Amino acid sequence: MMKVGIIGLPQSGKMTLFEILTGNKRKDGVPLSKATPGSADILDARFDALVSMYEPEKSARARIDLVLLPKMEPETIARGDIFRDIVDMDAICHVVRAFEDESVYHVDGSVDAVRDMDMVNAELLIHDQIFVEKRVERLEKALRKIKDEAQQKELALMHRMLAHLEGERPLRMMAMDADDEALIRSYPFITRKEMVLALNIGEDDIGTAPIAGEILTRCEAQRMKAMQVSAKVESEIAMLDTDEEKKEFMEDLGISEMALETLTRLCLEALGLVSFFTVGKDEVRQWLVRRNSPAPVAAGVIHSDLQRGFIRAEVMKYEELMACGDEAVLKKAGKMYLNGKEYIVEDGDILNIRFKV
Repeated sequence: MMKVGIIGLPQSGKMTLFEILTGNKRKDGVPLSKATPGSADILDARFDALVSMYEPEKSARARIDLVLLPKMEPETIARGDIFRDIVDMDAICHVVRAFEDESVYHVDGSVDAVRDMDMVNAELLIHDQIFVEKRVERLEKALRKIKDEAQQKELALMHRMLAHLEGERPLRMMAMDADDEALIRSYPFITRKEMVLALNIGEDDIGTAPIAGEILTRCEAQRMKAMQVSAKVESEIAMLDTDEEKKEFMEDLGISEMALETLTRLCLEALGLVSFFTVGKDEVRQWLVRRNSPAPVAAGVIHSDLQRGFIRAEVMKYEELMACGDEAVLKKAGKMYLNGKEYIVEDGDILNIRFKV
């Protein structure tokens, strides 16, 4: 599963957002210095439509692991606890406060989303820069004793990375080839991870205030996705009893999609993942695979035997199936496709794997 770490300054609303997304409440007595794990279904309207069409005995959405990480405070930064937790994540969701509320204090005395965003990004850059500087020292010391081609290549890469970081650019923006990737695969770099900025706005700003241009400019400059959410309002929506009530409340406020749907969509885009489906009367299921993956790799996501014994993939296109209304009409229209090992799975594909082990 995809694992996303939620970070942010104190009183940014990250705990409220985590509880909304996962349905998990932090247990009393659990130290705020400890990471809190949770998970959530990935919301996808196509999955819902397929379940309605097939009426299966079982259904299973793809899921996302969400981890609420310790507060970005001087103590956790100095100890390095939060950085060790972030290393295990596939992506980071940084919650930034943009709402005004006199009853909720701000550690710096005022609400300034750009300032807070820059501060946290700077801490992440510094973490990686310190690691690279120490690695350069060790490599230079080792190379003075004995010349080693692999270490020389790594040292050259570290110098490139250091110059990149000193230019205040995250490592996810640095071009690397397969050899570079192999050299640093085990290293705890944080700014190589994809990042989503969740701007936590007030109720009065819903549907009226676009993301500030200055914030979007910074996100684009650092290859970050951006979204707006009102954690307080979404927590109120989550407490409503029925889907109809929730939908009506969202329409009244001008909320087009829930935070979970927005966040998972942005994380999938950032990580280069696409959804595909398997369907039938027994089960409808959503799966995730890397973009541009060939059919056997997608088969392996379902089960290793399917990849090992892959023969071909029977493919239906979601839009074509919905337009036809059912499989029989789709097949009669000649839109049931048989593809071999070279076929690249596309977002929304419905697969039936033929295999023999």
